[in-house]
Amino acid sequence: MPREAGRSAGAVRDILLSRRRRKPAPRGIATIDDLASNARGVGHVDGKAVFVADALPGEQVLYRPTRRKRNHDQARLETLLSASPDRVTPGCAHFGACGGCALQHLDAAAQLAFKQTQLLDALARLGHVAPEQVLAPLAAERWHYRRRARLGVKYVPKKGGTLVGFRERGAPFIALLRRCEVLVEPVGSRLTDLGHLIDGLSIRTQLPQIEVAAGDNAIALVFRVLAEPSAADRAALQAFGAEHGFSIYLQPGNADTIAPLSDAAPALYYDLPAHAVRLYFQPHDFVQIHAGVNRRMVDQALALLAPAPDDTVLDLFAGLGNFSLPLARRARRVIAVEGERGLVERARGNARANGLDNVEAHVADLFEPDDGAGWLDSGFDSVLIDPPRSGAAEILPLVAARRPRRILYCSCHPATLARDAGELVARHGYRLTRAGVMDMFPHTAHIEAMAVFERSE
Repeated sequence: MPREAGRSAGAVRDILLSRRRRKPAPRGIATIDDLASNARGVGHVDGKAVFVADALPGEQVLYRPTRRKRNHDQARLETLLSASPDRVTPGCAHFGACGGCALQHLDAAAQLAFKQTQLLDALARLGHVAPEQVLAPLAAERWHYRRRARLGVKYVPKKGGTLVGFRERGAPFIALLRRCEVLVEPVGSRLTDLGHLIDGLSIRTQLPQIEVAAGDNAIALVFRVLAEPSAADRAALQAFGAEHGFSIYLQPGNADTIAPLSDAAPALYYDLPAHAVRLYFQPHDFVQIHAGVNRRMVDQALALLAPAPDDTVLDLFAGLGNFSLPLARRARRVIAVEGERGLVERARGNARANGLDNVEAHVADLFEPDDGAGWLDSGFDSVLIDPPRSGAAEILPLVAARRPRRILYCSCHPATLARDAGELVARHGYRLTRAGVMDMFPHTAHIEAMAVFERSE
């Protein structure tokens, strides 16, 4: 008979709770040898790997395990016993509590070196390839760079009202933030003001998120609303936008329901001055997060792809024309292919607005491509590919079979880039001539990269 038999329900509950309680794991001391891909410091104690948040290579730390597994432990840093020369003071007061950044405590040059190492390691380990030349990292502004973001919103009276911001590190709760140092201004310094605004709305408990979309000319805030705002709510939102220079949008359903609160909301755009291109976009459209790095990325892509005046260039996952339109300034013809119809319509409109009549934009599912598609057999000299995290495994064999002389691949995930690079080199007769990182997300472990493949003769 179980020992709990005959006891009261409360006594049984107390016994079970006491069994679940665990003494805090004993602290340990580790020397950090490396950074893992998630930016945690890696040390080894008695042959077992220990991943310590906020620890850097070369440091000796006192740590406390937070999760123990057979092959490794996860831990938090309790005391820094010796510091790395690359350690710096984080630029944000909320670093460590907010989950938006992971590397603010690491010097800028060391952040870039970490990302470059991660890229080269993925290429070697997963793709069994190495670039003939490593490109210098692309970087730009390190603070107030983030022009697209999804901010969580939660009305929490016990914490003083509505919280607006990113999630806590390692938790689903929204962090209590006064400001954010990576969001574009003035959004980053208005998180508390946004919370106060939502406190006064009748739908404050039915407003779960705010999308930020900043162009060169205006900033849009898209409020996701699960209930109809009252007339007073609309007036308050409109007044807030006017006071702080934001265009206010409401989203009652899916992305198709997003609409400006005022007819006076300007069309968002960003410029690529080196190519005399202006790109208009909607608040929910995909645009690259970092405007400065995006400009450098486009410049470098065109320099590396080097289209001749009589070339045809195929641009896959073309979006609203970020690469297609600058390419059209140099090449005879650009074939732009994208799976989202709305982005294709924007690409066509942007081509017209920029006076370009040599861009052909097509809608196609590049994850289930049609080998007989007309655009695929229309003839092209080189290819630019800018896929999502899942990579371009489905379309690459069809492209490589047409034997373009050069393929430029922009990646937001080193593992899928490495996989696709391995296929291009091992199966399709290409050489990986150049590769390097682009710091689209400073202070995070997120890595974007550019790679160039040349057809082997």
